[in-house]
Amino acid sequence: MTEHTGNVTVVVTGASGRTGSRVAQAVRAAGLDVRAVSRAQGFDWENPTTWAETLRDADAAYLAYPTDVGSPEAAEAVGALAREAVGLGVRRLVLLSSRGEERARPAEDALRSSGADWTIVRAAWFSQNFSEGPLVEGLRRTGELVFPGGEVREPFIDVRDIADVVAGVLTSGDRYVGDVVAVSGSRLLTFGEAVAEVAEASGRELTYRAVSPRAYGEVLSGFGVPGEEVEFLVELFGALLDGRNSYLSDGVRQVLGREPRDFSEFAREAAAAGVWKE
Repeated sequence: MTEHTGNVTVVVTGASGRTGSRVAQAVRAAGLDVRAVSRAQGFDWENPTTWAETLRDADAAYLAYPTDVGSPEAAEAVGALAREAVGLGVRRLVLLSSRGEERARPAEDALRSSGADWTIVRAAWFSQNFSEGPLVEGLRRTGELVFPGGEVREPFIDVRDIADVVAGVLTSGDRYVGDVVAVSGSRLLTFGEAVAEVAEASGRELTYRAVSPRAYGEVLSGFGVPGEEVEFLVELFGALLDGRNSYLSDGVRQVLGREPRDFSEFAREAAAAGVWKE
């Protein structure tokens, strides 16, 4: 892609998910045409026969694998889809990856070797994991977050900043082709400190209870999560939450020229929307 001149169509995968929905909004706000796709729109990462119709006549695509980009399935699917995209003339591809997750590197390598004009956005732990997804129910129903985060400090990033970075990359011509852009929030917080900020914003008494990854796996099993998925998450959290991500990245400032949204801003806005009401 050259500098944006209008009439550019971007395929946004995972359009019903945490990042995809916001990427679609940010890309549209940047003046690009959006083709937002998910299973509901007939696109399925597990069914390659759905890919060509989704990609045809597009100029770029945002790739967000639906579970974990570190899974073996992700590397195979990302590589195959990227090659098909390039074959259809969609060379500009942006992949959402995970900062600090070594198991995500095969998926990144698959994108690199596809012939695409690629950019990889490596994100820290999402702020929105506290307001959307499985962690929310515990806070809402019991007032307690049970999680294997220990006292590890994380630079939680607002997903809206990830979306803005993706839009910025796609509208900057070739500036970030072949680059890895690492993004994080502006400060480090433990999970306990993050829950305390959520409690202050929501006006509720909320607590955090640290458990081992294995104990957390038992909690997930009790909720009916399949055993294979439990084992994967236990291994993933045991690796990612070991302090390796306790540092800041400047990708938001690099691409957007501003500081990331602060976690407290996220907490106030989510609380005002009633996310953590009993």
